Amino acid sequence: MNKTYTVLIVDDDKFLLDMYRKKFEQDGATVDVATNPDEALAKLRGGAKPDILILDIIMPSMDGVELLATIRKEKLSPDSVVIMLTNESSPEKIEKAKKLGIKGYIVKATRIPTEVVEEAVKIAKLKIEN
Repeated sequence: MNKTYTVLIVDDDKFLLDMYRKKFEQDGATVDVATNPDEALAKLRGGAKPDILILDIIMPSMDGVELLATIRKEKLSPDSVVIMLTNESSPEKIEKAKKLGIKGYIVKATRIPTEVVEEAVKIAKLKIEN
C-alpha cells in the first residue's frame, strides 16, 4: 500500500496488542487498539473507519464473531477489510466468521508478528485493488 493505512486491532491480550501495534506502525500504518469488544464498538460507533479491522475471537463478554455480527448489523465501517487473528481453530467459528464476510483468518500460534502484518497487508491489498 502506498498510502498510510489505518488498522484497528481488537484483542484482550495487551502484550500482543502492543507487539502488533509496533509491527504495523513500522510498516507505516496508523494503529488504534481496543482491549475488548465494547471498546471496539464505541470507537466504531464514534466514527472510526479503519482500512483493516483485526479481531481476536476468544475474548471475555463477547467473542470476535459476535462482535463482527454486531458490526455488520449496525453497518459500522462497512469498507473495512476484516481479518480474524486468533488461536481459535474450530471449523464452526471459522465458518460463522466467513459468513460474516471476513477476508482472512490467521492463526496466531502459527505466525510471528511480522508475518501477521505481511499477511494482513497482502489480504487488504487484494481488497483495495479489486
